[in-house]
Amino acid sequence: MALLSRIAERVLGLPPALTRDVQVQQGLRVPMPDGVVLLADRYAPRRVPGAPTILIRTPYGRGGLTGAGLCRPFAERGYQVLVQSCRGTGGSGGRFDPFGHDRADGLATLEWIEKQPWFAGNLLTFGPSYLGYAQWAMAPDAGDRITAMVPLLTASQFRDQTYLGDSYTLRGTLSWTALMAARQDGPLQALRHRLWGRRRVLAAMGHLPLSEADRLATGRRVEWFQQWLTATERGHPYWEPERDHRARVGRVQAPVSMVAGWHDLFLVSQLEDYAALRAAGREPHLTIGPWVHSDRAALGAAMNEALVWFRAHVTGDRRALRAEPVRLYVQGAEEWRDYPCWPPPGAQAQHWYLQPGGALAPHSPATESASRFRYDPADPTPAVGGPLLDGKAAGRKDNAALEARPDVLVFTSAPLAAPLEVIGPVSARIELRSSRAHTDVFVRVCDVDPRGRSLNVCDGLQRVTPGRFPADADGVRSVRVELWPTAYRFRAGHRVRVQVSGGAFPRFARNPGTGEPLGEAVRLLPADQEVLHGPAHRSAVVLPVISRRR
Repeated sequence: MALLSRIAERVLGLPPALTRDVQVQQGLRVPMPDGVVLLADRYAPRRVPGAPTILIRTPYGRGGLTGAGLCRPFAERGYQVLVQSCRGTGGSGGRFDPFGHDRADGLATLEWIEKQPWFAGNLLTFGPSYLGYAQWAMAPDAGDRITAMVPLLTASQFRDQTYLGDSYTLRGTLSWTALMAARQDGPLQALRHRLWGRRRVLAAMGHLPLSEADRLATGRRVEWFQQWLTATERGHPYWEPERDHRARVGRVQAPVSMVAGWHDLFLVSQLEDYAALRAAGREPHLTIGPWVHSDRAALGAAMNEALVWFRAHVTGDRRALRAEPVRLYVQGAEEWRDYPCWPPPGAQAQHWYLQPGGALAPHSPATESASRFRYDPADPTPAVGGPLLDGKAAGRKDNAALEARPDVLVFTSAPLAAPLEVIGPVSARIELRSSRAHTDVFVRVCDVDPRGRSLNVCDGLQRVTPGRFPADADGVRSVRVELWPTAYRFRAGHRVRVQVSGGAFPRFARNPGTGEPLGEAVRLLPADQEVLHGPAHRSAVVLPVISRRR
């Protein structure tokens, strides 16, 4: 394991270790109030008296890369690390119920730690994704018992990531369900899933009804996947209050440093958590890099940030902290910049209007016209890149094949005479006339280089229903689509491109056009779509433009 930690040190770009002499205690039993016992391992540097304690709670196992690539490197740099398997995982007792017990179990674990003879009085938390959610679940009720937190690529609730744009993030939910189901079935099944499960899961995504997809992907019915297919409404009791902690983020007293990625599934919700802390008078730090989910570069950046953040709040010496609390990687410019807050001050909303003939310009069209396409859920528009859980499929990709499809409208600007910097939230308003009352609108912004290569910058999807976007007398719906935030420089000579289509499958579940419940639909009805553009129907993407730096 020491060799693996040295490899992790190099891969993650960590500073030199203080010691290689680390004691590991495995299988510590942590009792919960209801009698369930959770298992934990403790990594402690020998001859480092009073070492602060980092708590990491995970459903993904305590050994392997978690131990060698996360726990041991922290211990070698002067911290005790207690890594605990969440309820029903990694040998811990009870039943695994995603997000359902992390608040109570986390708080009980804090109390247990405080009673241990090795605890020296400073408790810190760290971790990505579910490990970050576990921090948010317990932090609002922990008071001042947590010295500092570093949640990364995560959010205080996973509800919105399940139903982005009021649709259903099929690829992420089913892939994660299959992963966790395989882990629950034992090491052999987990290995089989790792080697051969991907193809099986992708095939299951194309099956209808979706209520049978979990059985096809895992070989059995998975309770939490079934619940997600029915708990779709905002405020559903499945999510609130036990699994959705966003309303309590402002109560968190611990100093928080957040690490996010421009192509991560949790970015929007993570920025909402940042805003909630700011509204409560807190001063969180925020770092957003050019990362996808499960990006090792993001983990390395977060661990380095944590070493500085933890030391500053344990010792009270904050001179090593950066002067500005927000650090953004500006893609296209390929540089880091520091700002006082998110979104950065000074951005001006600039409308780029869809034009006849596939043009895009920062002025409204002079005449009314429409662009048309047919969305067929039996041959759904595929997803290419973007913010996904699957790091290999996520991020910036060549959109050539996607843009060649007849069910994708493409609007492209003239070559830019000067760089265009876009930093902040991005949105679109699409004036839509559809043959279906139930349909989806997917909008993507791309950067087209002088060679004609089109790479995605940000995107978003919005599910359309009669109640949410009622049609006017002419059958036109004004559909607002929230795209992913970004920090991006379109270089001079490049062109801005906007795609409009009816979906991105299997990233999002296809809209069958019937309005049937999510898990029950089996009929697939095509939708004939008209996107209107003109003085009366100004379909546009809204870009937050910042004056170019000299």
